Amino acid sequence: MAKLKAAVLLLAAAATAHADWAILSTGFEPGGAGVVHRHAVLENATAGGRAVVDLAIFAAKSCTLRIIQNQDGANNLAEAMVREKCLAGVNGGYFDADFAPIGLRIVDGQMIAPLQRGRLITGALTASARGVQIVRVREFSRKQRVNAAIQCGPFLVDLGKHVRGLDDSHVARRTFAATGTSDRALIGVCSEVSLAELANILATNQLAEDLKIQRAINLDGGSSSAFWFAHESGGAFSISEQKNVRDFVGIVAK
Repeated sequence: MAKLKAAVLLLAAAATAHADWAILSTGFEPGGAGVVHRHAVLENATAGGRAVVDLAIFAAKSCTLRIIQNQDGANNLAEAMVREKCLAGVNGGYFDADFAPIGLRIVDGQMIAPLQRGRLITGALTASARGVQIVRVREFSRKQRVNAAIQCGPFLVDLGKHVRGLDDSHVARRTFAATGTSDRALIGVCSEVSLAELANILATNQLAEDLKIQRAINLDGGSSSAFWFAHESGGAFSISEQKNVRDFVGIVAK
């Protein structure tokens, strides 16, 4: 019984530590078509760690998402965003050693790679006339007219709450996408954290005013992680990837 109590106390302490991420400072910069760059610094008072999050937040009524291919790895994120006249973007999904996409890809309404079943690629980020959505694999229907889709995972937030059971041991840079209230969505990047920590950061902190994240999903992270945002006044904020990637997710005006 004593051992059981000790284990329960240990789990409770760990859960508290994960939930203790709090925002230290935030800033924002406007972009085109109402897209906003939100920069936030957070601290875990219990564990002593810090994290930096950059988001590109947009309304689905004025913007949508495009999946931009980079089959030969010739372009980095910044180059692709400028060429495709995007307002903001991040790196895309998983790919194999031959640079082939792992999981569903729909580019400009055309299926490039089919849906797959896998332990990590449990959902898809999609854009259609219905807006921007994050769906589980079982929820995806090809009967819907989807203009853009990228399969990725794991899920980080669902129904406004962090997903339990995520890895808490491996720390790396992360990129992700999320959908929230008021028909808004976002793409973003976070400095070195575990998947469990990122899920808690997104679920327990209001990183943008009047936006409560309902669903969030992980994109290809680590050395693939990249973020780019075009300032309304000119120039861009950029976090470069450390290796060539297969595709990008860009925000474009409708």
